[in-house]
Amino acid sequence: PLLAFGAHPDDVEFGCGGIVAREVAGGRDAHVVVCSRGEAGSNGTPARRTAEARKAASILGVSVEFIRLDGDAKLEVKASHALRLAAVIRRVRPEFVLAPTLEENQHPDHARLGRLVRDAVRLARYGGVSELRGAKPHAIGALLHYAVGPGAEPAGIPAVLISISAPKVFDAWKASMEAHASQLRTRNYVDLQVARARVLGLGAGVEYAQALYPSDPIILGSLAPLARSARGR
Repeated sequence: PLLAFGAHPDDVEFGCGGIVAREVAGGRDAHVVVCSRGEAGSNGTPARRTAEARKAASILGVSVEFIRLDGDAKLEVKASHALRLAAVIRRVRPEFVLAPTLEENQHPDHARLGRLVRDAVRLARYGGVSELRGAKPHAIGALLHYAVGPGAEPAGIPAVLISISAPKVFDAWKASMEAHASQLRTRNYVDLQVARARVLGLGAGVEYAQALYPSDPIILGSLAPLARSARGR
């Protein structure tokens, strides 16, 4: 499975929703964990934002759950939070985990959640953690970070680009973002994300693409999984 964490109800859709849609279209199960109800946002009540997230999840074809840590705009990096997220990882047992980047120049909850998930994937594989003994240890295949906005894109980390050009994939992603209608009152975030994906796609020789940033070096058994590089056309 694929497991994606978001600090707020729309983070996964805006930051990596196209990639999630692509994986689901390819037959992979996906689960989204939202760590607040967006209660500190300028628009939308927690109830409405929760409903929007559930609608977006239905569009993407994923399951979604909400957990409360410290609340929107109050998230702190604590061992107890990392352990709670590690318990989710042990329960879902994903191959891949997606989380926000650790860049500081973005909503503080994003960077802090990225650090918590980074810690959680390590804790999930340690057999001697007493708080996690209710489930078997689990080692994921890879932790990959997504940038919710342009300012969250990390410098110095080569991106893994995923094509989201297939009409079924692109349409599902766009519709999932549009499901967060309350958040579009201030700014057209859908256009922003589509433009980002278009620029990345043009640079890579495809129509649309989204980027992921590996937390650790990616290990391949051979060159076969490398379809091509952005300069390969």
